[in-house]
Amino acid sequence: MKIETKCIQSGYSPANGEPRVIPIVQSTTYKYDSTQTMGDLFDLKESGCFYTRLANPTVGYVEEKIADLEGGVGAMMTSSGQAANLITILNICHSGDSIISASTIYGGTFNLFGVTLKKLGIECIFVDAELPLDELQKFVKPNTKAIFGETLSNPSLDVLDIEKFAQLAHSNNIPLVIDNTFPTPFLCNPFEYGADIIIHSTSKYMDGHATALGGVIVDSGKFDWTSGKFPEFTEPDESYHGVVYTESFGKAAFITKARVQMMRDLGSTPAPMNAFLLNLGLETLHLRMERHCQNAQKVAEFLENNPKIAWVNYPGLKSSKYHDLASKYLPKGCSGVISFGVAGGKAAAIKFMDSLKMAAIVCHVADARTSVLHPASSTHRQLTDEQLVECGVSPDLIRMSVGIENVDDIIADITQALACVD
Repeated sequence: MKIETKCIQSGYSPANGEPRVIPIVQSTTYKYDSTQTMGDLFDLKESGCFYTRLANPTVGYVEEKIADLEGGVGAMMTSSGQAANLITILNICHSGDSIISASTIYGGTFNLFGVTLKKLGIECIFVDAELPLDELQKFVKPNTKAIFGETLSNPSLDVLDIEKFAQLAHSNNIPLVIDNTFPTPFLCNPFEYGADIIIHSTSKYMDGHATALGGVIVDSGKFDWTSGKFPEFTEPDESYHGVVYTESFGKAAFITKARVQMMRDLGSTPAPMNAFLLNLGLETLHLRMERHCQNAQKVAEFLENNPKIAWVNYPGLKSSKYHDLASKYLPKGCSGVISFGVAGGKAAAIKFMDSLKMAAIVCHVADARTSVLHPASSTHRQLTDEQLVECGVSPDLIRMSVGIENVDDIIADITQALACVD
């Protein structure tokens, strides 16, 4: 099936007389007729649900759909995108290990990697993603266990050269983890370019309505965990009956360990209702992303030609330094997020934002409604001036998430707000 059809049909196939729409199974636990069956479930000899922290039918249907959309061997939903980031890294790394990350990533992830993981003994080395391969290689250590980047960085909108990062990772027997939140699988499939694990904050475009928090981890099943660098996958897990994940689960070793070990211990479980709401969003993902991209392109072109705008960053613009990479990795569009600066700096940016009537100032991005945010004073407020520069966040940067309203109305709102700026 084509991806548009998968958005609607994948994950759930009702049998004769069953609900046509994914049902909400609002239960924490499940009944079985024998002690043996329950024991087999705990021993991973049988598949099934016994406690919703690890598996729930509603959540499972949506996981199957997302795995199909990305082309992975399996997926695991989490309570948020940050939980997906944390579980992914902890599933690979332990105290004493190191990871490499592109510096231009979401501020919350920057803090997670640079502060919280540091407290757990995991080092993160932030790098300029535009460095040539030989320069990036200098940051790889014997204890480097993962390389991380965002397809489209939030909020600077840098386009990651996924193939370059995949070459760096695989030449050192390291998995490449890609946050694909802004493009979604409709605009880009990082597995096709060498990524090994994909992460999403499903709260954004996948949900599309700003109603349900969530995250998801998708496993490509292609990375070889048996190189000797990852004993967690090739040696017995004494916390789970001595199971060896690569032997028992093959290509699904990573995602299985994430569920039965990490989710078991951390409990970052998505609610069945949130999974149900997410699925409603996924059914229209392909339609919404087309409109988001069309509207954002027109808004970006309008801003680029407006004398009150100091600069615009949108990879769909021919003037963007990322236009060639966007043409390669994002041929169907560059999502609906634009970053730009208003002439006059931070004060002018705030005046502009406060003057908008339809577009709302919200601490969110990538839903159906047009919204704006000043990252330096909100999502990235906790970072130092030096860290802001490293993340690609200037004091005047405005992040606009262009919605699916009529684009003429969006531009009219921007025009009247700019008229209020001296």
